[in-house]
Amino acid sequence: MKNSAEVIIIGGGIIGCATAYYLAKSGCSVIVLEKSSSIGDGGSSRNGGGVRQSGRDSRELPLAAYAIKNIWPTLSEELELDIEYCQAGNLRLGKTEEHLKILKELAKSANAFGIEVNMISGENVHRINPYLADEVIGASWCPTDGHANPLLTTLGYYRKARALGVCFMTNENVISIQKVKGRSKCVVTEQNIYESDSVVLAAGYASKKIGETIGISLPLIPELLECLVTEAETKMFSQMLGTAEADFYGHQSKHGSFVFGGSSGFEVYNGDKEKEYSSSITAACICRGIMKYIPKLSDIKIVRTWAGWMDRCADKVPIISGVEEVPGLAIACGFTGHGFGIAPAVGLMLAQIVRTGKSELDLCSLKYDRFRAKG
Repeated sequence: MKNSAEVIIIGGGIIGCATAYYLAKSGCSVIVLEKSSSIGDGGSSRNGGGVRQSGRDSRELPLAAYAIKNIWPTLSEELELDIEYCQAGNLRLGKTEEHLKILKELAKSANAFGIEVNMISGENVHRINPYLADEVIGASWCPTDGHANPLLTTLGYYRKARALGVCFMTNENVISIQKVKGRSKCVVTEQNIYESDSVVLAAGYASKKIGETIGISLPLIPELLECLVTEAETKMFSQMLGTAEADFYGHQSKHGSFVFGGSSGFEVYNGDKEKEYSSSITAACICRGIMKYIPKLSDIKIVRTWAGWMDRCADKVPIISGVEEVPGLAIACGFTGHGFGIAPAVGLMLAQIVRTGKSELDLCSLKYDRFRAKG
């Protein structure tokens, strides 16, 4: 078995797979270690598929804009797999003046970065999507946003990375990262020891415990989110939908089924942080939100629901950076449910950080050291 490479990536989700692909494409040898028996078993297979700039923190916008402009439009061709990318816009819906106030602030932030996000009236909302409830009085509208299939996108990166020689090791539970002469050098699992010049830690919430083994404190909190998929329906609309208060989010897939996600607030009562239990409470809560906004879907049948633990960062913005006190270590975690749409850009930037120590985009505001005490 191969136990050494130039780069070891901890985490086989879309971030790990994309980073592995871009590193291998640049000529690096790579090993990816995944705790579960399946690639993409975490948030990468448990999200609504949004590819959006609207509704993001300003610190994430450069990654979102870069991915939408430079990567997503041709990603199906690059990965040689239809990832079902659809750039049909994003409506974030509001029913009250307070909702519109929230949306106006998000639109203002995007506009300041040069991204077209406009506030539109209820009349214009219904012109774009006539299936929405009459109570919708306005929305933010970003015509360059869209959605894609998370499972297929992760699979595409995984297959292309493997074709370029990346070694994926599943059922490898990482116990620790160890330093040699001050530099991250060894990754220890329950069964093996792997050696490399560089380590990328992209293991979702598990990154917190792994980081502690090398003296890194990551302010991550586990949060359970759920998704559901419906039976196929005649094509109704192509936009990605969301709401000011995040009642739900989702889209209609290429095949006609609807994929929606959300939460109820009762997920904290799931005490087992190792299991992804779906809940009838949360599914019902998501469905009530959907029916309030899209009454026509009231009688549609749910095919299945599924849940997954999200790694929520303390300030709800991801950590993407090298670590000065541990040379050779790069971190990508804390995506707080916003990771899928920016994953291609994150993978590319991480590959650049690993190879050269810097990235094409300025990611200083996402650095690990922003949580250090000032003084």
